Amino acid sequence: WGTPLNLGPMVNTSASDQAPSISADGQTLYFSSRRPGGQGGYDLWQAPIIPVVDLNGDGKVDGREFLILAAHWGQSDPLLDIGPYAWGDGVVDVQDMAALAEYIGDVNDPTLVAHWPLDETEGPTTRDIISGNDAYVLGDAIWEPDGGQVDGALRLDGVDDIVIPDFKLDPAEGPFSVLAWIKGGAPGQVVISQVMGSNCLMLDTEGRLMTELKSPARDSIPLISETKINDGQWHRVGLIWDGLYRKLCVDNAIVAEDTQDGLAGSGNGLYIGAGKNMQPGTHFSGMIDDVRIYNRVVRP
Repeated sequence: WGTPLNLGPMVNTSASDQAPSISADGQTLYFSSRRPGGQGGYDLWQAPIIPVVDLNGDGKVDGREFLILAAHWGQSDPLLDIGPYAWGDGVVDVQDMAALAEYIGDVNDPTLVAHWPLDETEGPTTRDIISGNDAYVLGDAIWEPDGGQVDGALRLDGVDDIVIPDFKLDPAEGPFSVLAWIKGGAPGQVVISQVMGSNCLMLDTEGRLMTELKSPARDSIPLISETKINDGQWHRVGLIWDGLYRKLCVDNAIVAEDTQDGLAGSGNGLYIGAGKNMQPGTHFSGMIDDVRIYNRVVRP
């Protein structure tokens, strides 16, 4: 047995969820629950068992996934062991390659809990295509429909532009990954923050990627990489939390990591393109594209 993982809100809720049973073909999980929506008392529920095949969290299955498997060939890695069943067979091998091959191309990932493509061409809102909720775009940000790394992007002026989504990320609830494409930025500016909480992805005083999201312990400190990201080129930046390790990623590589007893919880929303309190100097100057949040660990 490995370390238990939260299966997300489809299965693990605040209600009593218990008595799991897997179907004979390995494709459905049956369980009983007192969650709202049933007939009362303990009711029978079911959830599909789907392999997570978008290993690096970019919305598609391509050669990068096969390279990730090859780098861990023969190992026992539950995050990559996806065949012949969704929970694997204990080793990364040809069965997992075969499972990936069934999903070549764009994929719908149930662990993607928020996604702002930032592909609009005009207007004061941008849509989270997972929830369908609009985020407010404040200031005089400019839409760049042909200038993004993934289709369009949003250009922020570093003064008062900001995106305010209708989404809450509570790091205390379990593993997650926050990813975004950025171009530009200056020291001290923030890509993604929690409202009145922590700056999740930002540039330090030298333009290096860092995070201030940390354990509530008094001796916990920010995590700072040695990788500068304000060179005017597109970079994919990410913060990954697996319940033990806090990791920063740039361009599909881990650039800094450490261990934490846990991360501080938050019931507040997010800012895209500004610091946790919208302080002067924290507004991002440059382009931001394709912001994604997963309730799982992605692999660079």
